[in-house]
Amino acid sequence: MIPRTPHSAVSWRAAAGALLTATALLFTAAPASADPAPTDIADRLDAVPGLRIIEETETEPGFRYFVLGYEQPADHGDADGQTFEQRLTLLHRGFDRPTVLHTSGYNVSVGAFRSEPARILDANQISTEQRFFEPSRPDPADWEDLDIRQAAADHHRLVEALNDVYRQEWISTGASKGGMTSVYHRRFYPDDIDGTVAYVAPNDVIDREDHAYRRFFRTVGDDPQCQDDLEDLQHEALERRGELVDHYTALAQKNDWTFDRTLGSADRAFEILVLDTAWAFWQYQPHPEACADIPAPDASTDEIAAFLDEVAGFSFYTDQGTMPYIPYYFQAATQLGTPSVPTGHLDGLLRYPGLFQARSYLPDEMDVPRFDHWAMPDVDHWVSHRSERMLFVDGEYDPWGAEHFRAGSARRDTMRFVAPGANHGADIAALTDADRAKATEALKRWAGVGDEAAAMADRVPELDNAGERRAKIERGFR
Repeated sequence: MIPRTPHSAVSWRAAAGALLTATALLFTAAPASADPAPTDIADRLDAVPGLRIIEETETEPGFRYFVLGYEQPADHGDADGQTFEQRLTLLHRGFDRPTVLHTSGYNVSVGAFRSEPARILDANQISTEQRFFEPSRPDPADWEDLDIRQAAADHHRLVEALNDVYRQEWISTGASKGGMTSVYHRRFYPDDIDGTVAYVAPNDVIDREDHAYRRFFRTVGDDPQCQDDLEDLQHEALERRGELVDHYTALAQKNDWTFDRTLGSADRAFEILVLDTAWAFWQYQPHPEACADIPAPDASTDEIAAFLDEVAGFSFYTDQGTMPYIPYYFQAATQLGTPSVPTGHLDGLLRYPGLFQARSYLPDEMDVPRFDHWAMPDVDHWVSHRSERMLFVDGEYDPWGAEHFRAGSARRDTMRFVAPGANHGADIAALTDADRAKATEALKRWAGVGDEAAAMADRVPELDNAGERRAKIERGFR
């Protein structure tokens, strides 16, 4: 895509299309039998090579909703090689509306919902599933084909395929790993998209350098006692390891949970759950009211177990909980990096040194390449020095924001805002009034949408955003 003049409210696609049409009329006459482009969205989709409509489902008036499949090369460097079908969804508003490319980073929710940019702009929305998350996985799968450049190429091909369907401006967005995915797409194909809104997107530039995360836990929150109480709880939980692992084992037997594919045992799963508890608390729990819910060291074992289950979740650290997210852990172990958590307060209680890392979740039979130490510094340098029209939104209490993307150039129209008191659910609505106005104005400017058109979004029947709520719950797994 050709970058537009930043303050122009005119779609460059519409202008370019008008210019090409006028030029063609000067030199050629259209054949009398030429068929006009279909006006029904289903017909337009059917005409896109490699794209199929899996189903169309009913939704609110004014929308049409499709689950789609798009054929992608497993390796974009081998166009004649193996292919797979990438699952995506489309919420259609109109051919005259901008389009939001929503990258999940994980599985795509097949329930209709609108991301915040789609609501602000009253836009069409295409939501994509990340390659190698089932069912968007080649069979057999060569895991070396799962990297940020290959995923970016998936989105590039998709934008190219649908450019003739949706000719107004395109905005990309995503949250957590989905936000990272939208950034990587722009890194390798910067002109595909007219602007990007990346929510709570981590930027672990140097995987072995994690001082920022440890500093976060030393300074987070309005009351230092809250983090102290979490550390005391972790210490006490490991002191009662025997009782709590027995509790975990009983839960596993009751629910048919297993541990042999990923973390290896209930004891190992319990240890990483405890290490994860403070992270999960700050990532999701409301502050400061949730601080009062932290059990004291003299609480009963049942109370401690209930808190651990509420905050971190016993079910997640089982095979059944982690196996669907193996593609994330593979990417974290090979390119994205893994954050650190404080462990000094647990000296003498940890049995598995080095357990808190992405590789711990990967099955033993998986052949995992060596870590690519250049991938994230390359992206970070591009965002900091060359990116254009990018907006980053982070939450004040979100540990994933400890290492964040650096953006703030008026010349390149990039910016970053922090939502006060927000965690991993931070969005534009959670910003201060001044920051929210700046972010919204930039988004509308990039999308070529005026105030009047954007205001229409408030008069559109709202969808049941169950799909968005599910996406928010699942984003950012540790």
